[in-house]
Amino acid sequence: MGQKITSFVVTLLLLSISSAAQQGGESTFGILHLTPSARMSALGGHQVALTDNDPSLALFNPALADSSLHKNFSLGYSPYIADINYGYGSFAYDLPGTGTFFAGINHLSYGDIIMADENGEIQGNFSASETVVFLGYSKKLSPLFTAGLTFKPVFSTIETYNSWGIAFDAGVTYHHANGRFHAGALLRNGGRQISSYGETSAASLPPDLQIGFSTQLAHAPFRFSVTARDLLSGSLDYEIPENDYGINVPQPESANAGFGDQLLRHLIFGVEFLPSKNFYVAAGLNPRRRQELRVDSKVSTVGYSWGFGFRVYKFHFAYSSARYHLASSSNHFSITTNISEF
Repeated sequence: MGQKITSFVVTLLLLSISSAAQQGGESTFGILHLTPSARMSALGGHQVALTDNDPSLALFNPALADSSLHKNFSLGYSPYIADINYGYGSFAYDLPGTGTFFAGINHLSYGDIIMADENGEIQGNFSASETVVFLGYSKKLSPLFTAGLTFKPVFSTIETYNSWGIAFDAGVTYHHANGRFHAGALLRNGGRQISSYGETSAASLPPDLQIGFSTQLAHAPFRFSVTARDLLSGSLDYEIPENDYGINVPQPESANAGFGDQLLRHLIFGVEFLPSKNFYVAAGLNPRRRQELRVDSKVSTVGYSWGFGFRVYKFHFAYSSARYHLASSSNHFSITTNISEF
């Protein structure tokens, strides 16, 4: 079984790194690619096979929602980069015999942005924001398999321009009978932009296929997780597009990677220390982030992340820090509680 899973993942990786290069800096609805959960941020940003008493995990794979999340409520906030702020709220409710439902909202504010005309004369300020609503459902297909689906309307505003679209996530998880090994597969952020900004054409949302697993040691409080992502997006080589301002931007060394580097860029690694249900410490490595956002003269801890969580009374608190660049890190704060305990 394990050899078949490994062969399948390697085959998908080989297929994904054989396609054409992408253009850098192009994205529709950037909020869909952010990591609102402190727990997930600490583990590198994406893991599809984690099980825990945290409804925010279902925002990354709907199949992770189950009856253990019944009436769990979670809030999160992140003071991001360059005065960008975003936060989320999520809630889960289980109906015995029917399945687990969850809902949430994630809002991103880009803050005040200087508005200038084509001559560079400042005209004032304007704002920009994006919001995504999560409506999800999961159901056990058998004692070992769970499937889930999330429907995600997305809304975006930039000055007086508006856009909206619909995205979805579809996932499945496998839970070994020993309770320590879990595997997951997820098709994330498929969908389409329905209404575009101004006269621009509406764009489709490229789905992200992710496959991963997590395993906890039998006689030590450690859990390891690995997720392979971007398995449908082609090569992770990229090109900085030409501009109309006569500015020559050289292509960075990381724009074109060798085979081994390409393989690593599809993977995200996480490790957790879990001495009890009331406390954890986590760390992660995102090789793609490390390679693409590094400064060659000083790589430092770019691409690494860490965090911890603990319980006080009826509340679970979590914090994480993810290093995106030498100039900035992203901090995340989350709080979770079960409203039935009050």
